[in-house]
Amino acid sequence: MKDARLQPVHLADYTPPAYLVDGVELTFRLHPTATRVRARIAFRPNPDTTDRRFFLHGEDLILLSATIDGTPVTPEVTPEGLTAEVPDAPFTWETEVEIAPEKNTALEGLYMSGGMYCTQCEAEGFRKITYYPDRPDVMAPFKVRIESDLPVLLSNGNPVGAGAGWGEWHDPWPKPAYLFALVAGDLVATSGTFTTCEGREVDLNIWVRPVDQGKADYALDSLIRSMKWDEDAYGRAYDLDVFNIVAVDDFNMGAMENKGLNIFNSRYVLASPETATDRDYENIERIIAHEYFHNWTGNRITCRDWFQLCLKEGLTVFRDQQFAGDARSHAVKRIEDVIALRSRQFREDGGPLAHPVRPESYTEINNFYTATVYEKGAEVIGMLRRLVGPEGYDKALALYFDRHDGDAATIEDWLTVFEDATGRDLSQFKRWYAQAGTPRLTVTDGFEDGTYTLHVEQETPPTSGQPEKHAQVIPLAVGLLSPNGDEVVPTTVLEVTETRQSFTFEGLAAKPVPSLLRGFSAPVILNRETSAEERAFLLAHDTDAFNKWEAGRALARDVLAAMIAESAAPAPAYLDALAAMARDEALDPAFRALALRLPGEDQMAEELHSRGHTPDPLAIHAAREQLKSAVAAHLGGLWGPLYDQMTCPGPYSPGAADAGRRALRLAALGHMARLDAGEKARAHFLQANNMTDEIGALSVLLEIGSGEEELARFERRWGDDRLVMDKWFALQTSLAAPDRAAATTAALTEHPDFTWQNPNRFRAVIGGLTMNAAGFHDPSGAGYDLVADWLIRLDGVNPQTAARMSTAFETWTRYDSDRRARMRAAMERIAAREGLSRDMGEMISRLLGAGR
Repeated sequence: MKDARLQPVHLADYTPPAYLVDGVELTFRLHPTATRVRARIAFRPNPDTTDRRFFLHGEDLILLSATIDGTPVTPEVTPEGLTAEVPDAPFTWETEVEIAPEKNTALEGLYMSGGMYCTQCEAEGFRKITYYPDRPDVMAPFKVRIESDLPVLLSNGNPVGAGAGWGEWHDPWPKPAYLFALVAGDLVATSGTFTTCEGREVDLNIWVRPVDQGKADYALDSLIRSMKWDEDAYGRAYDLDVFNIVAVDDFNMGAMENKGLNIFNSRYVLASPETATDRDYENIERIIAHEYFHNWTGNRITCRDWFQLCLKEGLTVFRDQQFAGDARSHAVKRIEDVIALRSRQFREDGGPLAHPVRPESYTEINNFYTATVYEKGAEVIGMLRRLVGPEGYDKALALYFDRHDGDAATIEDWLTVFEDATGRDLSQFKRWYAQAGTPRLTVTDGFEDGTYTLHVEQETPPTSGQPEKHAQVIPLAVGLLSPNGDEVVPTTVLEVTETRQSFTFEGLAAKPVPSLLRGFSAPVILNRETSAEERAFLLAHDTDAFNKWEAGRALARDVLAAMIAESAAPAPAYLDALAAMARDEALDPAFRALALRLPGEDQMAEELHSRGHTPDPLAIHAAREQLKSAVAAHLGGLWGPLYDQMTCPGPYSPGAADAGRRALRLAALGHMARLDAGEKARAHFLQANNMTDEIGALSVLLEIGSGEEELARFERRWGDDRLVMDKWFALQTSLAAPDRAAATTAALTEHPDFTWQNPNRFRAVIGGLTMNAAGFHDPSGAGYDLVADWLIRLDGVNPQTAARMSTAFETWTRYDSDRRARMRAAMERIAAREGLSRDMGEMISRLLGAGR
């Protein structure tokens, strides 16, 4: 583990680039094993620094030639890049290098996927294409020529020329190298146009392989709606003549916002009713929007350095959340976002991988594309909007775009815009960017002579490198309900700024029932002693949709905790409250489906851990199964009528209304299966005319330990569709019985279609096991060993994906001594691998550090 490459980079050490770039011209002569890249770059000294060291990043490049103003030079080349003596004046640098895209299994830089050339340059992939100052604060316009006999040749910007075997592109907007993109392949397009509010007609193309033709219509529709929404909500119009999206099978991430040429993991582009679920359609809509919104929040205004990653990602996630809420349901979207935040980011904040939204240092930047940067970063934007109000937010964003268009900006720039636009001092609020960990709010109350008082204390537990925390600005949205359920105080945002603080409400006739943290107004953990009766009251009467759901969720957590820790029976009060909610036809079906879902096994492990218990994954699994069966039996007479009532008339539609009905119908089906041994689910599977119903019924059968025949039928039908087969693999590993999960996964790794170098397939199989909490944590340790074996293997070919999946071990210190010892041994075996990547080396060091 003592590796010179594992040296951290510190935010405090930032220095401006020694040289700036006025223009880049690239020529690619594509070849699978010997692509030639010629670069012509116009450099000039940066007047804002006296540093004149000329250094260009470069990795895995064969340098064939280099010249300065036409004169050959011999630079000093290292594995990290090159240096050379250059003029202290503007000059033209030219190089030619050779690279081997076919051998690039890391999927960074220029690589091949199914005969297609494609790129992934964020964060530091461009240095694997040619020598360049590969940092986000060096921005320049690019002109690109691609030479190949492939029929489709794409790059950033606008097409400016084409002929037999070549194509040229020009991007007039200065951009950092991480936004460079190139695609070449045998592709077909689903095309359309969009006329911007400025009158520019934009050609839109969604490029896919010929076999996938006909599956990009929804992606195109989502793109058009995203462009219109960004104009209406933020006043941002698109700025090129063409917008291209390409679906790629082998891709480490979800998608990439390269200027004018977005490259997508094919699972977030391709959809038809027969092959894609409602969740797939929703993800396509959201991720298309996210990457398009980056055109302004990420591309036109980018990051000064990678420490500012949340500046573009947190803001753009917040924007895509707003868009999704407008397109579907704000209440349901908010609940789903909080479920994801708690399951991923709270877990991150409470473990060895905790870091601030803007970290102070990193070793490998690829490891900081985290839930904290993205999801918590979005929560920080949401809090800022609550504090300054919608009008203040809109005013600040207009100023941000006007002031920083074309800049590589910082968090300080962002907050200064808000201070200038609203007159508000945000110095304390800035702590949200600097402090790691999830704040805890402890709330008590009192009532006397018509005055109701809330006493609030805030505390953030110590995290690695930050033993002491300071009070933060926390917007606490509160409403008050009378004992008969009427709202006597509508939603009011209280600003918690001190360690201890009190707030009063006067003129009340009786002690109210508080509805706290409405809309989940801040990413905090709320502690308040409440009774089951009060939670049932809120579940029945709260006017805030999030808190209505939260009351039921809290009841479920309490019931499960008592069942696990005290062997208690399922509480009748919870079952009755759930029945009342499920029968309430005034509620959105999507909301009811979410309310019927129990807290996950990993969430219950964290809940028990926070209450001072050592969680037993098998006991948690058994209790959830017991509670599911109790809910099924208690509401037995409801499921059949609800199932029939939620039938969707007409042809399949992925819209919110029908998707919500299908979600509630499948929830009913899941409970019916526990009463009829899956008879109705088997019929549902055979009659399904869309993937949501087909995979939903199959999941129900697997959950009750059935479905062998249906699994085989599904494979026979969909064996040639790679994305559908990802679902088939993932279902088996994630839903396998705990004592068979590792063996099931091991058997699937022997399946001829387990193409483990494909990130989607690897995540489906190995990642599916890690999502099966009881199976992964089986006392035998077989799950730990299997995952470690495969991470070691994958690290040798794709370090980025392997490192991200090592977070399966993130919570290892919360479990009993035997499980801890087995997980530590598995991680130490990974750490001992010869040639361990920098990505994995950093992650395993941080994970193991939690046990010291």
